[in-house]
Formats: sequence, structure tokens, C-alpha cells
Amino acid sequence: MKKRIDLVLLLAVLTISIFGIIMVFSASYIWAEYKFHDPFKFVKHQALFFCIGLVILYIVSKINYKIYYEKANLLLIACITLLVLVIIPGIGTVRNGSRSWFGIGSFGIQPSEAAKLSLIIFTSKYLCKNERDLKSITKGILPILGITLFIFGLIMLQPDFGTGVIIVMSVIGLLFVSGVNFKFFLRLGLIGAIGIIGLIAVAPYRLKRILSFLNPWSDPLGSGFQIIQSLYAIGPGGLFGYGFLNSRQKHFYLPEPQTDFIFSIISEEFGFMGILIVSCLFILIITKGFQIARKSNDTFSKYLAFGITFQIAFQAVLNLMVVVGLIPVTG
Repeated sequence: MKKRIDLVLLLAVLTISIFGIIMVFSASYIWAEYKFHDPFKFVKHQALFFCIGLVILYIVSKINYKIYYEKANLLLIACITLLVLVIIPGIGTVRNGSRSWFGIGSFGIQPSEAAKLSLIIFTSKYLCKNERDLKSITKGILPILGITLFIFGLIMLQPDFGTGVIIVMSVIGLLFVSGVNFKFFLRLGLIGAIGIIGLIAVAPYRLKRILSFLNPWSDPLGSGFQIIQSLYAIGPGGLFGYGFLNSRQKHFYLPEPQTDFIFSIISEEFGFMGILIVSCLFILIITKGFQIARKSNDTFSKYLAFGITFQIAFQAVLNLMVVVGLIPVTG
């Protein structure tokens, strides 16, 4: 059967990607000029990765997705190997306090990003093969949760709490739609809450982020600085913002304006309309993804499409909630 391309989904992905490249330039050119004497430093990298992504998109669109089912175990083993290697001093590169990168010249590759996708593929296969065992916690659920928590542990050794949470929640989302008893998620939520409290207790910087979330102005030049500057960017944006290239917070006030907090710059330069456009594009992409999952012909493709879409949705919502101060900065 000939594959049909969803043109609306493709157009939405291309639009948000190109807009992202434009905003990376706007958010980064001042910092790039100051540090690297090249205002196009970050946007050139972003544009290159976009072009590489288009090539990969074309290649992957020609691959029969059933190959992912066959190679799921191998993909997961490869990603676990990379996660182990990256935390070894001398192999992994430290950036912003986390040893989560392989440095290749001026570029960097995060194995945790590959782990996000490989675990979804593996979990989708696991749920297909063990559908009858999912009613049993010990026989059906604990094995996949054990693998997930092992990967979560490797990522926490970097440490990268935000990525770890995204990976765990992606698997939980897949378990939820597979029909696992709802009472299990209530128990899991309680255990997860205790685990998060423990992770906060062993890392003082996480506790500072929690406290700064509750009252950022208690430490405005320390742990509360980033969220305060983010709110200063979002607040004055109004309906249409200050205009393209006219952000004030990117002038060495807001840390990481071209990465984790780029939404703040979008809000400042394009106001509520910018927020609306980005949000609508994400909603369109996520809606299309869930529609593809619902219309898929076999169980594996349903889980795979749902898992990928859910992960994009969760990560997008998590990032937006951090930027607007609804949850603490995850790190």
C-alpha cells in the first residue's frame, strides 16, 4: 500500500521549525556576537540541524516502520551503551553542569535524545508482545518499569532531571492507554512523589529551585533570577509585543534565551499573538499525531504513534509551564 503524506502535519512541522530558526537568531545574535564575534553562530548550527533533519525525515519516511519492531531491542541496547559512555569523564562533555553530551568539534550530541525515541519503540513492542500479562503488576508492568527506571537512573547520573521525567512519563502514558488498571497509577504517583522528594533532598540546588519557584524574589540574583527575567520578558509583551529583534531581556538578562527560554523571547517580541501562533502549531501537530495513532491498522503502530506524540506534547507543556512559572525550573 502506498504511503500517504499528511500535508497539514508536514506544513505545521516545517512552519514551527523555520519560525524556530528565525527566533534562535533573534534570541542569540547579541550573545553570539559578544562571545564568538559571530552573530550567526547559533542560527547557523540550528539551520544545519534543520537541513540534516529534513534529510533524515525523508529517509525515515521510506523505511517500513515494522523494522523498528524487529530492531527495538538492539536500538535500546545501543542507547543504553551511549548513556553509560557519556557519563565517563574524558568521553562525555560537561555543559551547564551536566555531563550529557558527546562533543564533536563545536557541535554536541545528546544520547538521552536518542534514548527518548528508542524507549518508546521498545515499550510499544513490549506492550504488543505482553498484552495478556499487563493485568499482572509483577509479570507485566514491573519489567518495563524496571528498564525505564534504569535508564532514568543513567540520565540522573549526568544529571538531567527534566529529560528523565519526560522519559518516565512517556512510558507511563503508554501504559495508561494500554489498559493498565487505574489504581496502579495512583500507587505509582504516590511512589513517584516520594522519589521526587528524595531526589530534591539529595541535591541542594533542586531545593533552591523549588523555593525560588514559590517565591522567586526571595533570591532575585540567585536561584530566582532566571524565572524573574523570564516573567519580565513575557509580561510587557502585550498583544503584539515589541517587534522582531526588539527583545530587551536577551541583552544579557535572561540566561539561555536561545534554548530553554526562547518562548520568553517569542512572547516579548510577538506578544500574545506569538504565544497563540506557537501554541496553535503545537496543538495541530499533537492533534494530528493522535489522529494517526487512532487510525493505525496494527497495535504496534498505534502505540508508536501515540508514544511519540505524547512525548512531544508532554515536553512542550513542561517547557511552557517552566517558562511562565507554573512549575519549578527542572534542569
